[in-house]
Amino acid sequence: MTRCPALFISHGMPNIALNPGRVGAFWQQLGHEMKRPRAIIVISAHLEAARPLVTIDPYPDTIHDFSGFPRALYDIRYPVPGDPDLARHVVSMLQKAGYDAAPVKDRGLDHGVWVPLRSIYPQADVPVIQLSLQTTEPPEFHLTLGQALAPLRDEGVLIIGSGGATHDLTGMAGNRMDVAPVDYAAAFDQWLADTVAAGALDQLADYRRQAPHADRNHPYPAEHFLPLLVTAGATAENPAASCLFRQFAYGVLSLAAYRWD
Repeated sequence: MTRCPALFISHGMPNIALNPGRVGAFWQQLGHEMKRPRAIIVISAHLEAARPLVTIDPYPDTIHDFSGFPRALYDIRYPVPGDPDLARHVVSMLQKAGYDAAPVKDRGLDHGVWVPLRSIYPQADVPVIQLSLQTTEPPEFHLTLGQALAPLRDEGVLIIGSGGATHDLTGMAGNRMDVAPVDYAAAFDQWLADTVAAGALDQLADYRRQAPHADRNHPYPAEHFLPLLVTAGATAENPAASCLFRQFAYGVLSLAAYRWD
């Protein structure tokens, strides 16, 4: 079986589902270009827990975990199946690696999952499960979590980290969608592109000290950056990534995407 890539996707604001623009076109093209996986595991910024939890529902709900958006956004459903057998397999893998992992029921798919996936796989026919972040744990924890997931890539499972290359929501207030990127966000975005291209996992884990304006671009608990670390950790044999897409929204939200083969 051909090894699946690992992806990091910046999912942006929920309203991309209504106005997909360039990033939506990129996601659609990505779905056309990639070999179809047998299943997908997503590490989303919007599922946090004290321990690694893996969704086990056979038919997960579509969660609208946001407020203040147009009514049409709340009507969207992404009726993708889950994969309970894969979920149990992932729990077992993580437990054997020393993690206190467990399955979780009745937890649907948040917008960090369905907003990009409904463009990448619009038929909603590739099973999807989610793995939680542990935002109280350090970056190195998430790299090693990804390393424990790495064998899934040889089992036909696509690993996706869904977050944001930058994520300063305070800084976006009042900005237009198409405003030019601000200096501090552009500097972090460029550092990230250079660092993932170099495969420098140690620098990624030490991003608080290594990256420019790290705390401003990813305020604690940095839940939109940690999915990238999990994804990068699943690629230790070939840690250099290729950049698939770069664009800014609202001047401070990088929509960059990366692929590890």
